[in-house]
Amino acid sequence: MIKARPELVYPTRQVTIRTILFSIAAVMAKSSKLVAAKRGKVLLVRRRSDGLWMFPGGRKRARESEKDCLRREIKEELPELKLGRISLWKEVKARNKRSGRKMSDAIFIAKGAKGRLAIGDKKEIDRAAWQKPRGIRLTPTSRYIRDRLFPRKRQR
Repeated sequence: MIKARPELVYPTRQVTIRTILFSIAAVMAKSSKLVAAKRGKVLLVRRRSDGLWMFPGGRKRARESEKDCLRREIKEELPELKLGRISLWKEVKARNKRSGRKMSDAIFIAKGAKGRLAIGDKKEIDRAAWQKPRGIRLTPTSRYIRDRLFPRKRQR
């Protein structure tokens, strides 16, 4: 009878900090979003796939900071928009109800964003506009941001 050596039958991968961090990053989707307001309106883009409005931004790439991610995404989506000074407002962590995947969004506030709202990435978004933050269909993350930054005014 031949004895099998376990290390040959079931090869194992060496576990390192790098592989653990990579596994965590694969589970948690990280992205950056921009909030720019002007005269009571906010900058929103509309997703082509489902018609929902959202704050512009997108997914972070490997070895990219949240701020670099935001600048790249804005350049792709709205190439003629000049951001001006941006600062981190908050990092929002949540779980997608459909997929169960954990998500983390870095939310940035832009002071003095200006320029023409020409669409760069026509596959993802079909419209961009300065709109009042209420009365339109928003993505869940964008609703959360809107409700925290632009709460409903209480009636007396």
